[in-house]
Amino acid sequence: MNYPTNPLLTRPFPWQNLAIILIALLASFIARSQSPSDPLVEILKNEMVREMNQLKQAPIPPYYLDYHVTDIEFVSVTGSFGSIVESNRDRSRLLSMRIKVGDYTFDDSHPVNERGIEFHGGRGIGQAILPIENDAVSISFQLWKTAENLYKDGLEQYKAVKNIAERQPKPSTPLDDFSKEPIETYIEPALPKASEVFDDSAWASKIKKYSALFLSDKNIIRGNVSFRLTYERKYFVSSEGTVVVQNTPAVYLNINASIRADDGDLIPLSRSYYATKPTDLPSDEKVSSDIQNLIETLRKLRTAPLAEPYSGPAILMAETSGVFFHEIFGHRIEGHRLKNEYDGQTFKSRINQPVLPKTLNVSFDPTTSSYKHHVLNGSYAYDDEGVKSRKVTVVENGILKTFLMSRSPLENIPNSNGHGRASMGAEPVSRQSNLIVETTKPMKFEALRKMLIKECQKQGKEYGYLFKEVIGGFTTTDRFNPNAFNIFPTEVYRIYVSGKPDELVRGVDLIGTPLAMFAEISAAADDSGVFIGFCGAESGNVPVSAVAPSLFVRRIETQKKPKQHEEATLLSRPVPTEQ
Repeated sequence: MNYPTNPLLTRPFPWQNLAIILIALLASFIARSQSPSDPLVEILKNEMVREMNQLKQAPIPPYYLDYHVTDIEFVSVTGSFGSIVESNRDRSRLLSMRIKVGDYTFDDSHPVNERGIEFHGGRGIGQAILPIENDAVSISFQLWKTAENLYKDGLEQYKAVKNIAERQPKPSTPLDDFSKEPIETYIEPALPKASEVFDDSAWASKIKKYSALFLSDKNIIRGNVSFRLTYERKYFVSSEGTVVVQNTPAVYLNINASIRADDGDLIPLSRSYYATKPTDLPSDEKVSSDIQNLIETLRKLRTAPLAEPYSGPAILMAETSGVFFHEIFGHRIEGHRLKNEYDGQTFKSRINQPVLPKTLNVSFDPTTSSYKHHVLNGSYAYDDEGVKSRKVTVVENGILKTFLMSRSPLENIPNSNGHGRASMGAEPVSRQSNLIVETTKPMKFEALRKMLIKECQKQGKEYGYLFKEVIGGFTTTDRFNPNAFNIFPTEVYRIYVSGKPDELVRGVDLIGTPLAMFAEISAAADDSGVFIGFCGAESGNVPVSAVAPSLFVRRIETQKKPKQHEEATLLSRPVPTEQ
């Protein structure tokens, strides 16, 4: 085994730093009397004390160190057209480490501008794969090697940003680089093993049964059903004294199917379910019924007309409006973006000003796992910087009140509000959690349809659009590209002024720019829907939910969806034989 030459940190051995170990053991005894015991916590705490004591002797010592360890166990099963095509089971531990050199006011993450190019300090995080057994020596060695290299990188980074900052004018309102937050101790009991809650044979049978339903239509070219159970136990230990251990159990059942239209266009549809344990997923009858409805919709989409680009009135049904708010609003109130001069900073100067209709309230609440009858997956007790989660009201009666914050301060918002988040191996930044949009003036859904038809008549439109289902979307917030959004609907209907029955169409993307779109929101229904998914951004993919009512919008814009062409098959699909 090779080690860095002239290490700043000595190798960890059980007999070194006896006094430190005795202190750590005493702290361990006290902690055990207050919260559930976990051997890995004690290993992490002991090695952190040892490393910080040695690093304090460096000419420019770090002022902060944290370990973020994710112990993840998962099982997954995927079926296609009645057969199991993939089955996996795994467990691993991944370390993410941060070392900050300097102090809370100025450290190696400090943003500087050199020759007109904005440069954000910080060289990322240290990563390592840890043993899944609680072997103190093996784990400590991995921590030591990671800290040794990460500190050296951080020291060089600190010198570089310090040198640049000293040549530049001092800002009129300087911001700290890292906020001081309360010290927390929170340790949840360990989860049971996945094997104790997952019945392999039972779920294999279910997946085969569900996916076999797609054999009923010869034009369906993809019919997959996948089950994934993930148990994450997340450890956060910092040199400030915070210790947080929390569980994130998640079960996802995903249904994905595609059909080929007569013109060769490949049309996908999907359904997803989320729960915290397998027994909370919908019944077999419910899943089978949903698959049959999905198949029927695919059959209709196969012969549905292609939509032309459109600008005019529309209704966004609840699930669609949740994705709409997540993409075009949620990303623009993530606080870390507002420190980047090359971000569009749509709402940076809009605090205490109207940004939405006065009938709308928007909050982010990671403290709750449900809203009315909806289960939410953007929930956590503490964020990935060890800060206690809390509900944050971002918009009240249309007025912008604050932003989502990590430990990277903004002007007039010096502290985190529990939204520093990251996936395994990434560095936390401010991210969304459970987005909840509510209206103070709810209307019946049928009233929205009447408003749509009236507005179509006013604008001289033959029809308006109803967006029922979506699979996601994306947005851009920087200054180098148009600040636009693109949402991907999968089930879209024309609502005709003449009273003609609603018409299913295909090939539609919902596009636009945020401020223009917000100005067109006219009314909200008394319903609510939830979109469960994962949001990808700078700190990786994190689980999020978006709850919102259906919305009537006076004017939206669509464009044609990129065509996914599938050649007609030369051979007919095999016909299943009766068993």
